[in-house]
Formats: sequence, C-alpha cells, structure tokens
Amino acid sequence: MIEIEFSLAVTIYLIVSVFSVIGLWIASERKNVQGLFSLEDAFFWQCSICTYVYVDSRHNAISKCPRCESFNKKE
Repeated sequence: MIEIEFSLAVTIYLIVSVFSVIGLWIASERKNVQGLFSLEDAFFWQCSICTYVYVDSRHNAISKCPRCESFNKKE
C-alpha cells in the first residue's frame, strides 16, 4: 500500500478542487459571453439621411432613426 502524509493528501485535494471550480466557472462564463454578442444582420439599420448605423430589433420593415428621427425602410 502506498503511504502518503496527511498534509500532502489535503494539499492535493484542495488543488484539485480549486482547479475544478475554476474550470467550471470559466466554461460557464464563456457560454454566457457568446450569447451576449449574437446580433443578426437583420437588426442593423443605416439611416438614409444621416448615415447613422443603429440597432433596432423590434421592427422588420420600417424603423425610426434615433439621431435624426427620419423613417427608414429595409431594402
């Protein structure tokens, strides 16, 4: 049987536990970050008057520019 000191066993247990928690945390954060930046091209609008680019996910055909307040049609 392999003999191991108690302090070495506790140290190995703590190191494995800490790295497991850190690995799970990084994996969950990576999944959350990828979901935040998934805008489709259909949500981007460019104003035909002031050429301002903005995001509007509520409208499909006509949108109102937040800068100059003109209406824009999706082409």
